[in-house]
Amino acid sequence: MVESAAASAREILTGLHDVMAGRGTAQSKLDHVVDLIAEKMASEVCSIYVMRDNMLELYATHGLNKEAVHVTRLGLGEGLVGTIAEQTRVLNLEEASAHPQFSYRPETGEEHFHSFAGIPIVRREEPIGVLTVQHEDSRKYQDVEIEALQTVAMVMSEMLANAGIADGTRGRSRSSGEQQLGGLQLVTGMARGKAVFHQPKVTVEHTVAEDTEAERARVYAAFRKMREQIDNMTRDAEFGTTGEHEEILETYKMFAYDEGWARRINEAIDSGLTAEAAIERVQQHTRTRMKEIDDPLLAERMHDLEDLSNRLLRIVAGRMTTAAQTGLDEDTILIARNLGPAELLEYDRRRLKGVVLQEGSLTSHVTIVARAMGVPTVGKIEDIRHIANDGDEILVDGDQGTICVRPSRTTIDSFDMRMATTAKRRAEYAALKDQPAETIDGQRIQLMVNAGLPEDAAQLAANGAEGIGLFRTEFQFLIAARLPGRESQQKLYKDVLDAAGDRPVIFRTLDIGGDKALPYLNEKDEAENPAMGWRALRLSLDRKALMKAQARALVEAAGGRHLRVMFPMVSEPWEFEEARQLFEKEVKWLRDRKRVLPTVIEYGCMLEVPSLAEMLDQLLPRIDFLSIGTNDLTQFLFAADRADPRLAERYDWLSPSILRFLKRIVDQCKAADVPVRVCGEMGGRPPEALALIAIGMEAFSVTPAALGPLKAMIHSLDAGAARREFESLLADPPKMFREAVIDWARQQAVDLS
Repeated sequence: MVESAAASAREILTGLHDVMAGRGTAQSKLDHVVDLIAEKMASEVCSIYVMRDNMLELYATHGLNKEAVHVTRLGLGEGLVGTIAEQTRVLNLEEASAHPQFSYRPETGEEHFHSFAGIPIVRREEPIGVLTVQHEDSRKYQDVEIEALQTVAMVMSEMLANAGIADGTRGRSRSSGEQQLGGLQLVTGMARGKAVFHQPKVTVEHTVAEDTEAERARVYAAFRKMREQIDNMTRDAEFGTTGEHEEILETYKMFAYDEGWARRINEAIDSGLTAEAAIERVQQHTRTRMKEIDDPLLAERMHDLEDLSNRLLRIVAGRMTTAAQTGLDEDTILIARNLGPAELLEYDRRRLKGVVLQEGSLTSHVTIVARAMGVPTVGKIEDIRHIANDGDEILVDGDQGTICVRPSRTTIDSFDMRMATTAKRRAEYAALKDQPAETIDGQRIQLMVNAGLPEDAAQLAANGAEGIGLFRTEFQFLIAARLPGRESQQKLYKDVLDAAGDRPVIFRTLDIGGDKALPYLNEKDEAENPAMGWRALRLSLDRKALMKAQARALVEAAGGRHLRVMFPMVSEPWEFEEARQLFEKEVKWLRDRKRVLPTVIEYGCMLEVPSLAEMLDQLLPRIDFLSIGTNDLTQFLFAADRADPRLAERYDWLSPSILRFLKRIVDQCKAADVPVRVCGEMGGRPPEALALIAIGMEAFSVTPAALGPLKAMIHSLDAGAARREFESLLADPPKMFREAVIDWARQQAVDLS
């Protein structure tokens, strides 16, 4: 069936084009369409649901009971179809009835079918329908099948729009009156200005190509123009600080010249799409991958590709004008779904006061650039582009991660007072940057940062970090169209070491697999629980050629320098030993060939799997350092998926159980004289970091944004008093443990802000 889906893509589009151009009612055309798709995809069921009056109505089907047409209706978020429309994301299920959102409708007769795939049909960023296929047998649909269905869904959006039968989601008109909205703090600071929307969305009006070669020529011309723009931008960009951000733009430029991306667009054109539709098709695939990646650092890095896709689409469509090109007339708060670093740099920094994003993350390129520019930024403001009006007054509080749209005079006056207070607080953090992190009673705490690209290393001096405690090497693999070669890996690692200078860098070997799958590795067996599946060191030891290439790249990149390597997802000591021996064999191979070797190589591992804690007596004599990954460790200890909001209260870092668990690890490491540090999010929160220091932790690797608040907390803490208090608290934990910790900190005047 996979071969059939790939071979039939263009044939389906041709058939759809004929249906769209022919005569007949909308109903007859859709009836023809579901029959066509079912035949070409060898599918037992194909159905189309259309959004009408805020309900998804079964409008046409091949395989389900015809009596259900125009009878079966689901609301947004209701059932599998409603979930697909609400989240505008693909569902690909081996057993549909096992999904928590499954809603059985007896009139459809679908009880005989097990596998299910559903694709949102989107028009002007709103769901207007859902395309589904079903089979009697239980299986996951292959990527090529899903991509073919996504291509069909794009054409269906044009068909439904032309037919006028879909009305989209109603009730989303622009709001009025003051609205307070909470989001994600990206760049600290406070700002006022008038709302300006970054760019109008380019709606793909024509999806099926008349002349494939003409469409290909249009894409080639657009690529040339886009690359010229990026070259000019990377050449002319200036920052008020040092040039530590040049690597961001160089990485962005690397994406622009990525041949794999261009090849995928060409393949989409080969299937019969127009240039615009082909770009949008590949962009949809990128969005799908971003949603599947659990690691926010890696998922958000891929927004650079989203930015470039938007730029390429505007060029092809002749819609190059953005707010940056037209200019800013007054103090501005920029509103966008997301931004790439190059797009942000195009704006007049004298007028650009703040940024509000519907998406965004702490580790995205646009956040790094916005921080360098000193532009307060708040992300994860859902539906902001439907709440704010162009020209509305907006208050951005990057310190709290909130915004206020159309504020009252009272709100503005209060905001101005807080701006004065936070400006003083930022100055206090800045004054701490070059001071050591030392408690009142003289205990020295090491503060390092987590990173994933060379520009993160270049910022170490600017943010006052002592080094990189966790460098995620997998990002280079996740953005590539094919497996990165040893030479490109070596260049990346050398660039990181060069940028870090004398500060230490700890490279974590590949943590791929599971939720960070690489399509070019052809891992066909999908795990039910990806976080606990065939990933990280387990996968690397299985694919030794992959790990050997990375080992040689790291060793050669660190020639003449100190190399620190750690292995992720170690569950038993033998796994660490096997990985270390693999590295040592590569060292010997290079030594025999008179290559320049690192002066010292230190080997460590991540403690993320609870079972490893029971084997520390065997492990500690073998390692040079230990890093505790509290994100995975906590969810494994509590059997609580950190991505499930229903379990948020169970995922508590100030729980006596996890603190007791971690204290045993810290005590054993100290007894064995093995350095140990926390590398997860737990260490980046002042209350939790206080608790960790109280149980003996002396080293942390956190996000750069956490450094200032952590250092302020440490400077106000008596570590000895904290240890004594926690001995008592952990010996007989109170029911409200978190509240007891925070109350004690306040009594001791510990800075937890």
